[in-house]
Amino acid sequence: MVITPENLVEKNYSGILDFLKNNPADFFLLQEVDVESKRSYFKNMLAGLSGAFPKNAAAFAVNYRADWVAIPVLEPWKAYGKTESGLVSLSKYEPVSSFRHQLPGNFSWPDKIFQLDRCALLHRFRTNFGKDLVVINIHNSAHDKTGEIKKQQLAYLKKLFLEEFEKGNFVVVGGDWNECPPIFDFDKFMPGNAQGFFQSNIPADFLPEGWKWVYDKNIPTNRKCRSVYKKGETFVTLIDFFVVSPNVEVIDVAASDLDFQFSDHQPVRMKVRLKI
Repeated sequence: MVITPENLVEKNYSGILDFLKNNPADFFLLQEVDVESKRSYFKNMLAGLSGAFPKNAAAFAVNYRADWVAIPVLEPWKAYGKTESGLVSLSKYEPVSSFRHQLPGNFSWPDKIFQLDRCALLHRFRTNFGKDLVVINIHNSAHDKTGEIKKQQLAYLKKLFLEEFEKGNFVVVGGDWNECPPIFDFDKFMPGNAQGFFQSNIPADFLPEGWKWVYDKNIPTNRKCRSVYKKGETFVTLIDFFVVSPNVEVIDVAASDLDFQFSDHQPVRMKVRLKI
């Protein structure tokens, strides 16, 4: 059998669906889910996810929508073309509301034509404790050389997190931060072999005492895409993780080492208990 790019997209998509089905959870927080985009051969991944989990509530927050994306500029036959993509959250429970928060910060022209409109997808669930469980799916900016856009986005998110917690609500946040957790060596998995890559850290004082950064320090969650992946050679780091408010107890966290078979990211699973 000849492996074509279209075959590969289907294989990766099927692999992700199989993993989700075999690892049930109360909430799935997914990023970069395409809806009939040229780069994924016009597959409607959102419909596929909803169909695979018909009993789950599903919400979609678009962060990339363009009739035609011309990159790579010098190889127009490989152009992204029509693109629609975004964040998807699946839940066993029906939220009382789901809201897309547009994150601040814009790239200058012409870069902003090709960059995502970063956002956070917030879901609110009623609990039996009189307060809400707030689950937030995020995908923060990458390719921000000065770090100014990241600062703006973190400031917006901090305000959002703290306002919800000050109301007495339980806050759980997860996704692709495009930064490492506070005080985490970005080249931990390949010390001295960063290959020109650099990943900034979220500031250690970003959130007040009691908030917890939750990740599996032993497994990388992101690999770089400069070339075909080769284990031990391709640079890997950790930029996918959770943060929880002080009234949420973390029971366990574990990343799954899939050797980047299906994506340039690897899944992270967390188990928590609400503290009352």
